[in-house]
Amino acid sequence: MALRRCLLNSFRFASTLRPKAASSKPKDLYTMNKKLSDLVRTGKLKEAKSMFDEMQQRNTVTWNSMISGYVKRREMAKARMLFDEMPERDIVSWNSMILGYTSCLGYKFLEEGKKLFDQMPRRDFISWNTMISGYAKNGRMDEAIRLFESMPERNVVSWNAMITGFLHNGDTLSATKYFERMPKRDSTSVSAFVSGFVQNGRLDEAARVLIECGNRGGWREDLIHAYNTLIAGYGQKGRADDARRLFDQIPFNSVQRDGRTGEFEKNLVSWNSMIMCYVKVGDILSARELFDQMVERDTISWNTMINGYVQISDMEEALNLFNLMPKRDNLSWNSMISGFALLGRLELACEYFEMMPQKHLVSWNSIIAGYEKNEDYKGAIKLFIQMQAEGEKPDRHTLSSVLSVCTGLVDLHLGMQIHQLVSKTVIPDVPITNSLITMYSRCGAIIESRTIFDEMKSPKDVISWNAMIGGYASHGFAIEALELFELMKRNKVQPTYITFISVLTACAHAGLVDEGRAHFKAMVSEYGVEPTVEHYASLIDNVGRHGLLEEAMDLVKSMPFEPDKAVWGAVLGACRVHNNVELARVAAEALMRLEPESSAPYILLYNMYADAGQWDDAADVREMMERNNIKKQAAYSWIDSSHC
Repeated sequence: MALRRCLLNSFRFASTLRPKAASSKPKDLYTMNKKLSDLVRTGKLKEAKSMFDEMQQRNTVTWNSMISGYVKRREMAKARMLFDEMPERDIVSWNSMILGYTSCLGYKFLEEGKKLFDQMPRRDFISWNTMISGYAKNGRMDEAIRLFESMPERNVVSWNAMITGFLHNGDTLSATKYFERMPKRDSTSVSAFVSGFVQNGRLDEAARVLIECGNRGGWREDLIHAYNTLIAGYGQKGRADDARRLFDQIPFNSVQRDGRTGEFEKNLVSWNSMIMCYVKVGDILSARELFDQMVERDTISWNTMINGYVQISDMEEALNLFNLMPKRDNLSWNSMISGFALLGRLELACEYFEMMPQKHLVSWNSIIAGYEKNEDYKGAIKLFIQMQAEGEKPDRHTLSSVLSVCTGLVDLHLGMQIHQLVSKTVIPDVPITNSLITMYSRCGAIIESRTIFDEMKSPKDVISWNAMIGGYASHGFAIEALELFELMKRNKVQPTYITFISVLTACAHAGLVDEGRAHFKAMVSEYGVEPTVEHYASLIDNVGRHGLLEEAMDLVKSMPFEPDKAVWGAVLGACRVHNNVELARVAAEALMRLEPESSAPYILLYNMYADAGQWDDAADVREMMERNNIKKQAAYSWIDSSHC
C-alpha cells in the first residue's frame, strides 16, 4: 500500500510538471485527462478506453492513466500494449508497469518486471522498492537481498520492504537483523515488524520491540495500529491477561471525539480487540465490563458481545443486547439464529430467520445447520428446498449440512441427488468429501464410499480415514477396516480416539481378541489417547464374546469412570452366550439402575434363569418387574423359544 501511495504521489507530481500554455487546447486536455482519470478510478475501463481512443490529443498523463487502470485490474497484456505504443514515457510509466508485474504472483510476471527494471533509463526509490517487494512476495529473498545491497541509496521504505519480506517468508531472524541495522525507523517500520512477528507467533519479541520503540520514538501516536495488532495476537493465543496489560498502557479519553485526534489513545479497534480476547477465553464478565465503559461503539462491538453470550448459551442477555443494538447487520441476526438453534429452540430460530430484513447465504446455512444438529431432518430438507425456490444458490457449507441430513435419515436416494448437486455446483473440498464418504458408508453403500475415498485429490485428513474405517467397522467389514487402519499409519496420519473406537469394534466383530488387546494398549502407550467408555465397551465386548468373562469383569473394575449401559450390556450379552447366570444377575441389576424404565435386562435375566431351569429365580425377576411397574417392551417374550 505504501508503494502504491508513493506511485500515486509521483504520478500527481509528474502531472504538475507539464508546461502550461495560453491556448485553450492544454486546458481542454487537462479537463479530458481529469475525466479519463475519474472513469479509471471508478473502474469504468471500457468507457475510459473508448474515450482514450477518441482523444485527438494525448500527453504522458493520458497514457499513464489508462495504463494504471489496466494494472489495477491485473490486465497486464493490455497495459503492456499501451506501454509499448507510448510515444514518450516518464518514470511513472515505468514504475506503474513494474508494480503491475510484481503484483502478479508467478515467475513469468516477476521476470518481465525485472526486464523492464533493467531497461529503465532512470530509476527512483519507487522503482527499487517495488522490485524488492516483488521478489519478497514471491519468496525469492536472495534476489531481494542482492537488489537491496546494490541500491545507490536507500530510504525507510526500502528497509521496510526487506523486513516485511523476511517476515512474510517466516525468517524472523533476518528480519530482526535488518530491523536493528536500520539507520532510521518510522512508525510503519515498527508496525510492520510487530505485525510480522505476531503472524509468526513470536508475540513476546513483538511486545519487547513495541514497548522499546514506543517509549523512545517521537511518533508514538502512530503506533496504535501496532498495539491493536499485538492485542489481537494475544487474543488468538488465548493470552487475555497479557493483552489486558498492553491495553491498559494505552491512554483512555472518556470524551467522545469525531475524527482523529493525533494523540496516542485507545480507539475503537483497541476496545473491540480486547473484548474479543475476553470472549475467546470465555470471560464474558470482563468483556461486558469493557463494553459498558466504551464511549462509542460500532457494529463490531455489539456483535462481539452478542456472540460472546451466544457462546455461553445465555440467549436472554444476547437478546437484550440485540434489542438495544442501534443498527443490526446480518451477523447480528445470524448469531441469534445460531444461538437459539444450538439450544434446540428451533421455533425461535425460525422466527428470527423469518424476521430478517434480508436473508443471505450465511443465514440460510445457519438455520439449515441448526435443524440438522437438532435432528429435525425433514425441517432441514424443507428449508433447503425453500432456499433454492427463493433463488439462493447453496455453497459447500449448505451441501455439507444437507449431506449430514441424508446420513441422519439413512436416505441413500436423497444422498445421491445431493451428490449430483455437489458435482454441478462446487469443487468438493476435504470437508464435503468427508461428508460424502460418511453418507454413503452410513447408508450401506460401502463400495461407493471407498471409491470417493480413493479418488480424493486433496490430502486426506484424519476425518477422511475415520469415516472410511468407521464405515467398514459398522457394517461388519472388519478385515477391510483393520487393513485401512494399517495404511493410515503408514501414511503418517495420527489416529484419534474415534479411530480406535472403530478399530476395537472391528476386532470385536472379527473375533480378534489378541489384536484388540494390542490396539487398546498401543492407543495409550504409543498414541497417547486416553481410553473412553466406548473403548472399554468394545474391548469388553470382544473378550466377553470369547467367554473370557473374568477378564471382562477385571476391565470393568479397572475403568477410571462409572460403566455405562454399553459396558454392562456387553457383559450381559456375553453371559447370555456363555450361560453365566451369576454374573448375568450382576450386569442386569446394574442395567436396571442405569435404565430403571427399561424391560430389557429383566427379560434377558428371566430367560437365562428359565434356560437354566431356575424357575424360582425366574419368578422372582418377573415379580420384581411387576413391583417396579416395568412394562414389557414389544419384541420380547416371556416364553423362550427353546422351550417351544
